[in-house]
Amino acid sequence: MTVKTFKYDIKDISLAGQGKKNIEWAFKDMPVLKNIMKRFEREKPFTGYKLSASVHVTKETAALCIAMKAGGADAVLAASNPLSTQDDVAAALVEYWDIPVFGIAGEDKETYQRHIEEVLNHKPHLVIDDGCDLVAQIHKNRQDLLKDIIG
Repeated sequence: MTVKTFKYDIKDISLAGQGKKNIEWAFKDMPVLKNIMKRFEREKPFTGYKLSASVHVTKETAALCIAMKAGGADAVLAASNPLSTQDDVAAALVEYWDIPVFGIAGEDKETYQRHIEEVLNHKPHLVIDDGCDLVAQIHKNRQDLLKDIIG
């Protein structure tokens, strides 16, 4: 395990090996995303953009975040639902793809809210939000972010 210079909050980094296997397995059934990722790797359409995502932390959504990073996005991820968070996948994103993740299976409401705030502190240009918690927080308490968000 390498020492990370970025902030993250996950259950256990030692779960990363299994998470990597699960993410790689998911990619096998995602040929369209793999082709898009190859294009992103060449063209880097998201270079210079910060991405804050709040999605279920699963092997499938991990593949999406990895593809966005391959396209140049500076991505961070919070769990949109603590009940569906796959701790091994969160660990793999941190360890192998250097994507900061804020999500722990079964986390309490206070931790969940803190994690949402962490990804908003990234000051995103792009937002992916499954559940509308990021968008609601932006419009309710973080209107300072609106001027830089493009999508």
